Amino acid sequence: MKTNFLKLTLFLTLLFLLNQVILTGCVLVKKPPPHAGIEEADTSPPSPDTGQHISDDSLIPKAFFKADARYYYYMEAQLHRKQGEMDKAVDYLRKAMECDPTSSFLQKEMANLYLRQNDRQNALNVVEGMMANEPDNVESLIVYGRLKQELKQVDHAREAYEKVIAIDPKQKDVYLLLGNLHFEAGDMENASRVYEQLIHHFPDAYAGYFFLGKIHVRRGNLAEAEKKFKKTLDLEFDLDEPWFELAKIYDIQQKKTRVIRVYESILENDPDNIRAMIALAYFYHKNGNLKKAEELFKDLGTRSRYDPEIIRKVVQFYIDQEKYDPAITILEGMLRSAPDHSDIHYAAGIAFDRLKEGKRAIEHFKAVDRDSKFYHNAAVHISFLYQEQGNIREAIRFLKEVIEKVPDNPEFMIYLGAFYEETEEFQEAEKVLQKGLEIDPDNGRLYFRLGVVYDKWGKKEVCIDAMKEAIRLDPQNANALNYLGYTYADLGRNLDEAEDLIIKALEYKPDDGYVTDSLGWVYFKKGMFDKAVEILEKAVNLVPDDPIILEHLGDAYLKTNNKEKAIEFYKRSLEKKEEKDKPTLEDKIRELTGE
Repeated sequence: MKTNFLKLTLFLTLLFLLNQVILTGCVLVKKPPPHAGIEEADTSPPSPDTGQHISDDSLIPKAFFKADARYYYYMEAQLHRKQGEMDKAVDYLRKAMECDPTSSFLQKEMANLYLRQNDRQNALNVVEGMMANEPDNVESLIVYGRLKQELKQVDHAREAYEKVIAIDPKQKDVYLLLGNLHFEAGDMENASRVYEQLIHHFPDAYAGYFFLGKIHVRRGNLAEAEKKFKKTLDLEFDLDEPWFELAKIYDIQQKKTRVIRVYESILENDPDNIRAMIALAYFYHKNGNLKKAEELFKDLGTRSRYDPEIIRKVVQFYIDQEKYDPAITILEGMLRSAPDHSDIHYAAGIAFDRLKEGKRAIEHFKAVDRDSKFYHNAAVHISFLYQEQGNIREAIRFLKEVIEKVPDNPEFMIYLGAFYEETEEFQEAEKVLQKGLEIDPDNGRLYFRLGVVYDKWGKKEVCIDAMKEAIRLDPQNANALNYLGYTYADLGRNLDEAEDLIIKALEYKPDDGYVTDSLGWVYFKKGMFDKAVEILEKAVNLVPDDPIILEHLGDAYLKTNNKEKAIEFYKRSLEKKEEKDKPTLEDKIRELTGE
């Protein structure tokens, strides 16, 4: 099925967060020196491509120093690895393993190579082979758990980590990995058990006390949580998070003086702690001390002109955590001393947009200067807000105005073409997209949108040509692969090629219901109706409410003589169809039911 790629979601705003420092989950942050970056505690599994390896290259078994084929292939692999030729390194190491298939050393080296290539699945295959020979090897179990975690197979990761600490209770980092998995899953009982084990074996493990504090907060046991956070600070005073957790507890308990004292303590030790300044300013504001709040907001606004970390913190701890009202209070307070600061306006636009206050969002987005790095995103955002408000003509007018100011940016032409497509002004859409191609003739997205326009215009052959060009420019363009494959299927031609195209699209979008529907429709057109039912059922599970997918499944059931199921899915489709599309489907139902 061809998805409506025109309707881009407003998650474009998240581009603001790219290349910013975002903390996810629970982390412990040591107070940095002025202008230092954020240091996170090791509570999540190290990424396999960060240079953390299973074995040390220097620890080569003595047997490898024999002048045999195994040694030659191993050394060739190391040479190519150091030169960055990872594929060749893998080939040579594989030859070495053929000479000595039971060598755990070579298996570890192969896993390392795959990790360097960010090939988690093949690394996992190698580690599983190692575990088959040594099921209780702690080193292999840890890497296995990390890989499973990276592959989002957290049940297997938890099992591996539990086995590790059962075999070797002194694996400090594994308690943190395992505890964090339980904590993130909301399993406070097991998380508490693991962190208690951690501090039993490692009484100075401040992270264990911190997370036990978090668990007590979840359970509403604030007094015990306070003790754990204070113990964390006894062990490691230069941590931010326990202080902020204490401030939250005192805020809940309405101990206002203590809240202020906590933030002031942070700032005494670290006068440039932006997060504490922001939090204290907002606390003053919500508790009616507007004078002190205003002083801090103005100071933050002035500082933000040369310190982008301030706005990042607002995004990180307020917008990203869906605390939009506080974010707006803070940002608008900052704007009083920096009224022309584009970054603040952009962040405020995001917050108002998330609150569904489109008019206020547009005001802030329009205040983003043309020289700002956020101008492009702000302009696109404005156009889609107009569209959301049902004012497509204003969206078109606005984008035309933007293109007059920035005539060499083909991205704006993609969006303008999409709006013309929506209003069925296909000739205008073609003009603007062709203009974009004059600027950037190798832009596959322009060809894709042009193909969609031609398809809706009824010009199937030029649609096919445009989609082929989009694929030539980007062979991994799953949208174009799917669109071309579905177009062939709908026309009932080139069905083998259509199947190949859509299967390739599924390699890049394996759980996409629309692409899955396209494959089912190809099998329907091929007369493989049982196969079509199987695939289309999967598509409906992925996208339960799409009328076209529901109707396709009804058609497939009808071809397999399952009239009851066909009627069921036709009726489900009818409920979702627009009025103009209902008559044909109503005729199908009437013919089957006689009603």
